[in-house]
Amino acid sequence: MNHDLSLAGQAHVPVLRLGDVLLITLQGDLHDGTAEQLQQDVAEQIVRSRVTGVVIDISGVEIVDSFLGRVLAEIAASARLLAAQTVVAGMRPAVAITLVELGLSLPGLRTALSTESAFELLAVAPGGPRREPR
Repeated sequence: MNHDLSLAGQAHVPVLRLGDVLLITLQGDLHDGTAEQLQQDVAEQIVRSRVTGVVIDISGVEIVDSFLGRVLAEIAASARLLAAQTVVAGMRPAVAITLVELGLSLPGLRTALSTESAFELLAVAPGGPRREPR
């Protein structure tokens, strides 16, 4: 099921439901209105779809700032309150270094090098049954 979120003239942020997981792919800059709408839509979809995980793929993000770090942490916090885990996948080395330099610890967020690894962390096969953790 593919949901393109219309975000008040901003770029669309695709949110896909794959089994028990929402997959969000961020590309380029995330603007204030887009981020706020994304946070609300993700929380609503967690409740509506009863997913247990959220994977945020940031491999298309070249530059991160404190705003994006805060948005990621807030999505994870909301998801956690709604009984879903969040994993950020595809972080570039430069992005990781910038987050450390900004002093952002991103509480509640787990990370994975790839989307596939993120699904393994959540012990879920995309579109398939729950797998036992290794």
